Amino acid sequence: MKSSLFCGLSVVALMAAGIATASAADLPTRKEAPAPVYVAPVYNWGGFYAGLNAGMGWSNAGNVTVYDPNLGAHSVSVGSQTGFVGGGQIGYNYQIGEFVVGVETDIQYAAIKESVAWGNYQFLRVNNGGSGGYFGTVRARAGYAIDRTLLYITGGLAYGGLNSDPFGGNATSHTGYTLGGGVEYAIDQHWTARLEALYVNLTGGESRTIAVTGPAGFVYYPVTASNGNGGGVVRVGVNYKF
Repeated sequence: MKSSLFCGLSVVALMAAGIATASAADLPTRKEAPAPVYVAPVYNWGGFYAGLNAGMGWSNAGNVTVYDPNLGAHSVSVGSQTGFVGGGQIGYNYQIGEFVVGVETDIQYAAIKESVAWGNYQFLRVNNGGSGGYFGTVRARAGYAIDRTLLYITGGLAYGGLNSDPFGGNATSHTGYTLGGGVEYAIDQHWTARLEALYVNLTGGESRTIAVTGPAGFVYYPVTASNGNGGGVVRVGVNYKF
């Protein structure tokens, strides 16, 4: 009888211990929840923008030919053409994932003029280079965005005149093409800064001839000048994105 009672009490004790263990397992833990991780928003390049730019430009040297009545045609050396370039641009970007496509147009003043070494024909000197020109572009852009940094290529229509005529400058407008690329960085949600390089080719550089009186006052020297039809620009700029 005693052994039966002892066995029964043992079974009850074991059952009570099991119930207590199961209840303790169901109790909520007192561990603190992990702090939320902050993820910075990815910059969106989409939208309209407008800005200003400035830099240095150069144009392909043209050529000058003097027809000497005594010696025949003689080429005169034309030096490099460099100078300040500055203007403004407006455009629109559309972003698809990391890829950005858009269109941009700009207009530039180009203080580019050439240096003519007249040599033995210094007395024929009409002018020592153009007085500055202009050009504009209408371009497509395509790039890859790494958050706030955009790497892009660009190309399209170019127009204008680089004013490289050594007879005094000539901004007669021509059309052509432009190709280039650059890198742009978003300073904040509205302002961006860029570095850009473009090659501009304006087809149809004009050629004209004038007759200049020689030192004796009665001998005429026909002088022909042909403009260069291309050039390039390296510029920095800032944009405001609306």
